[in-house]
Amino acid sequence: MAALPVLQPSQVGTGPRKPSWIKVRAPGGANYAQIRGMMRELNLNTVCEEARCPNIGECWEHKAATFMILGDVCTRNCAYCAVAHGTPQPYDPIEPVRLAEAVTRMGLAHVVITSVDRDDLPNGGAESFARCIREIKARMPETSVEVLIPDFKGSETALRIVLEAEPDILNHNLETVDRLYRLARPGGRYRRALTLLANARTISPTGLTKSGIILGMGEEWDEVLDAMRDLRRSDVNILTLGQYLRPSDGHLPVARFYRPEEFAELGAAGRAMGYAHVEASPLTRSSYHAWEQVDRAKAEMAT
Repeated sequence: MAALPVLQPSQVGTGPRKPSWIKVRAPGGANYAQIRGMMRELNLNTVCEEARCPNIGECWEHKAATFMILGDVCTRNCAYCAVAHGTPQPYDPIEPVRLAEAVTRMGLAHVVITSVDRDDLPNGGAESFARCIREIKARMPETSVEVLIPDFKGSETALRIVLEAEPDILNHNLETVDRLYRLARPGGRYRRALTLLANARTISPTGLTKSGIILGMGEEWDEVLDAMRDLRRSDVNILTLGQYLRPSDGHLPVARFYRPEEFAELGAAGRAMGYAHVEASPLTRSSYHAWEQVDRAKAEMAT
């Protein structure tokens, strides 16, 4: 396939018009209203809302939500991310209990927990991830728990704290290709993310690992394939590939919209690389259909 157009850091503008396959229905429905009310009642945040996820209506109607712990203000300022950045509020030690209560009341079979970056905290808030896992497992031992963690600045100590709580899936998103990291993720490091994922497999060889890439920020086709290969070399089991959508005029513009058939081609390439499961579509996000990915990945690895 021909190389895709490359977006230079100096380029500005609205980018290409959003195609028809990106459009989704406005959220609503009984389950949506119930979950939104519960989040407000328990003072919980969801990345579904904070990151303006296009799938919020579908997921909440399935009673699936991605909880965002450690506040709603990030210490980093990624150029593609809708989450607010600045000085976070103090750490709330009761938050894991409130989160576990919400999971219990919703009767979730699969839970996804993520967080803002908290570079201001020792171990980046790893202890809060661990306590959330344990609080949920204590109440609902059959519920699978997926954690989408920050890079903890590469701290193996922080990673071990999370893994010792035995999450069912450990996820850290690569997000973009090596060349675009300084532009898109100035606080992150491409190789550091890959090392964290490789270390997770070393520390917990039987655990599932997962990562994701968002497309459309200016990467080339071959760079996407290289990033996918790098993640496989880090022994990642599950891969998600989705379209970048610009949150506001203050964020990186969309360089291009990938067609559904291009996502299908990348998905097939990922499966050929040896991923246990690949979720690839324009509207795919890290936790999109996460409730199905665990079973599919385990079934594939068992064959």
